[in-house]
Amino acid sequence: MIVGLDVGTSKITCIVGEVGVDGVMEVVGIGSHVAKGMKRGVVINIESTVQSIQRAVEEAELMAGCNIHSVYVSVAGSHIRSQNSHGIVAIKHGEVFKEDIERVIDAAQAVPISSDQRLIHVLPQEYHIDAQEGIRDPLGMSGVRLEANVHLISGAENAVMNVEKCIRRCGLEVDGVILSQLASSYVCLSEDEKDLGVCLVDIGAGTADIAVWLDGALHHTSVVPVAGDQVTNDISMALRTPTLHAENIKIKYACAMSDLASAEQIIEVPSVGDRQPRSISRHALAEVVEARYEEIYTMVQEELNRSGFAERIPAGIVLTGGTSLMEGAEALAERIFDMPVRIARPGQAKGVSEVVDNPSYATSVGLLMYAGANVPASEAFETTAQTKTLKKKYLPDVAAGETKPAFSPTKAWHKVKDWFQSYI
Repeated sequence: MIVGLDVGTSKITCIVGEVGVDGVMEVVGIGSHVAKGMKRGVVINIESTVQSIQRAVEEAELMAGCNIHSVYVSVAGSHIRSQNSHGIVAIKHGEVFKEDIERVIDAAQAVPISSDQRLIHVLPQEYHIDAQEGIRDPLGMSGVRLEANVHLISGAENAVMNVEKCIRRCGLEVDGVILSQLASSYVCLSEDEKDLGVCLVDIGAGTADIAVWLDGALHHTSVVPVAGDQVTNDISMALRTPTLHAENIKIKYACAMSDLASAEQIIEVPSVGDRQPRSISRHALAEVVEARYEEIYTMVQEELNRSGFAERIPAGIVLTGGTSLMEGAEALAERIFDMPVRIARPGQAKGVSEVVDNPSYATSVGLLMYAGANVPASEAFETTAQTKTLKKKYLPDVAAGETKPAFSPTKAWHKVKDWFQSYI
């Protein structure tokens, strides 16, 4: 089984998946708990985060009927950095072998990175062999010179270590750290969109995570530090109501476009302390929310313009994440970006689809899909380093499709008896 742990700003989700014989990922367990101790994707309180992770893991174990030993964890936040790099090596034997690909990837990632940053992903974009460009997989091809373009993603060492520390204090191992929007891309984007050029915007509670795909590879990643929590805070400040009530009002009544909200619909707003509740029209509420959504979209547009990819995404914008669910969010995005916009749901996994088929679970399901696609089958069921060592040392190799026979004392006695008789 493969386990993903999405450590988000508003909630922590643990999801258990199993790859079937048909190669399709099936969700067999899911647990979710309010994230206490997280802010804008980073840990600000170790104890609170540990408790939230434990609750989510326990719920997932109960539903899946298994014990969880290790997880793939998502990472996000403004500390994420990315850059594109290039590497060149000589092809030793005139034909590209796996060792040549590893050497050119090593050469491409040999760039200076700040000492407080940890390299999280090295994602190949394309390969060149001599004068031939645009090669996706150079293995077995002939040539003299091999080049590689890669996308490097790094994160603050202390931020990643704090997440890993919280997980290990729960008695779990970390199988891998995966960038949040990279995981979401695996379940929210089609292959055609990735080839043509598309921008994924995963709007959560603390951050809006951007991933630009072009020619089937990831070319740009960045983070906008404004998201759903700021919308809640705006409602709380404008309506002078506690944050908890502001969150409920946002979920039930808010709209991202004031043109779509009715002025006749009246909302009762709880006041602070013992004051009497007040009334406000849904249209007035939408005006408060629309201003913040416009800011989020404008910051994403500025980031695309700065990176130079604004004119290279003909497939448009794909929105996901819990904050994208608000009424009017898609229509407002089309007006701001002036390109096609759609809201994506992670519908590629079987199992409890009615639960996870929701944009707020895009990263969670994406962790399973990414791990399932990038981890060899032989390692997918080896959950911890200790288990790997024990299996390698004590268990004999069994051919694929065979079943290891159970130990039989009777058969063993007959074999020993036959051996003695052969020498009498």
